Amino acid sequence: MDPADSGPLEDPVAEARRLIAAATEQGLLMRALGGVAVYLLAPDGKPRLARRVKDIDVAVPRGTGRPAARLLEQAGYVGDQMFNALHGSRRLLFIDPARERHLDVFVGEFSMCHEIPLTARLDRAPLSVPPEELLLSKLQIVEATANDQSDMYSMFVQYEIGPAGLDPSFVAGLCARDWGLWRTCTGSIDRLLANLESSPLDPGEASRVQARLEALRGHLEAEPKTMKWRLRSQVGDKVRWYQQPDEEQDGSRP
Repeated sequence: MDPADSGPLEDPVAEARRLIAAATEQGLLMRALGGVAVYLLAPDGKPRLARRVKDIDVAVPRGTGRPAARLLEQAGYVGDQMFNALHGSRRLLFIDPARERHLDVFVGEFSMCHEIPLTARLDRAPLSVPPEELLLSKLQIVEATANDQSDMYSMFVQYEIGPAGLDPSFVAGLCARDWGLWRTCTGSIDRLLANLESSPLDPGEASRVQARLEALRGHLEAEPKTMKWRLRSQVGDKVRWYQQPDEEQDGSRP
């Protein structure tokens, strides 16, 4: 499919599919992140807690930002020239001018409050980043929105904790090397547990999600920590352990 054959589609999930298909035809690995990815991974494309998705976020391997930018321009997007010139090796910003819908491209890693590597496992799912990276992109948010919370609850309803679902060893391994990431992720899990009672989930779902959240937290606690993690843990919350994303500079949240 030539991405120039048609302009951006109204539905962001369908549009992400169009762009990923166009990238595949050009030999470029591209996968969805954010709310779009939650829909793409959900059974029949319907996450348990559906919500409106405004923007599109995609990831490409390190070193492929330029071909990704060319593809998006062919597909009808306009790049933020200043931002892309300054940060294009790690992140690119585009807009669909007809809808004023933003499209973010993360190159090699997802960087917001913390950095999550993407390149090594990017081809494990056909349309989105793997569920572990998608979950981490939500757990690493220090000030999660209602949409972020809904996305995470939907994922915990869908996936068990284990090799056949969300692989806890991958998540725990990254957190065991980075105290700041561990601190934010365990805090996010604790908030999800605290807010379960007021969530729209039915009692059976809430019980299942609680068990899965507790299981994941157990893995994060049990994973052997690096010396770097132990040294940073001694400082604790006295020093800020996360980045503060500048919305004007970094674009909209996935």
